[in-house]
Amino acid sequence: MKQPTICLRDVNLHYAALVFKERSLKSLVVNCFKKRKLTNDVKDVHALKNINVDIRGGERIGLLGHNGAGKSTFLRTVAGLYPISSGELKVEGEVRSLFDLSLGFEQDATVSLGFEQDATGRENILYRGLLLGLSPSDMHEHAEKIIEFADLGEFIDYPIKTYSAGMQVRLAFSISTSVGGNILLLDEIIGAGDAKFMSKAKQRIAQLIDQADILVLASHDFHTLNSLCQRGLVFYRGEVVFDGQISDAVNNYKKINGLS
Repeated sequence: MKQPTICLRDVNLHYAALVFKERSLKSLVVNCFKKRKLTNDVKDVHALKNINVDIRGGERIGLLGHNGAGKSTFLRTVAGLYPISSGELKVEGEVRSLFDLSLGFEQDATVSLGFEQDATGRENILYRGLLLGLSPSDMHEHAEKIIEFADLGEFIDYPIKTYSAGMQVRLAFSISTSVGGNILLLDEIIGAGDAKFMSKAKQRIAQLIDQADILVLASHDFHTLNSLCQRGLVFYRGEVVFDGQISDAVNNYKKINGLS
């Protein structure tokens, strides 16, 4: 079995500025009709610029940068969610990614979590598994553990549209963390929320980190980065401007942003 690796060579990624500004596909379509036609001054965003990074099995990588610097885009590119514009991306291993799960329950979960609102929680477990590339039999095997962790009781057989935002987040988190993978991509997902579930969530994430062959974590929490990671990448305007020891990466980030 091959060692898990992530390799990016001269990777560039562009996407349309209009899409970047919209929070959802629905709002994009609605606004397009309102505007009748797109303005001519809309330009592509050069989100990642000439990225050259090698990550090998056993590494714990922290990503630093202000909002919009490219951290989340880098993670989603590695996960295969964003197609690169040029260069070469190779990922050896099974990727497990945890993105867009606000455990603070402050965001509109119906928009960001991608559930089928008219389907039940149980049906959505199957749908999400298929999107993750698993077979129906695999998801049936995982279903009971997912349901138990989410702790939704009889609501698991109710339509998702009857769930609160917190219930949807609990189900999404349970599904995403129940699927295997030896490359773990984390985008700062832990926040304040229901104390009982937060405790379980933190324990689950700690287990995933221990089990992962590769960890790539984007965070603004210097203490967490220093405690979990050995190496840091600092992003600035879509470029990797520093790659080295995590403590040096934190210092570099502070210097760039006038924090030291």
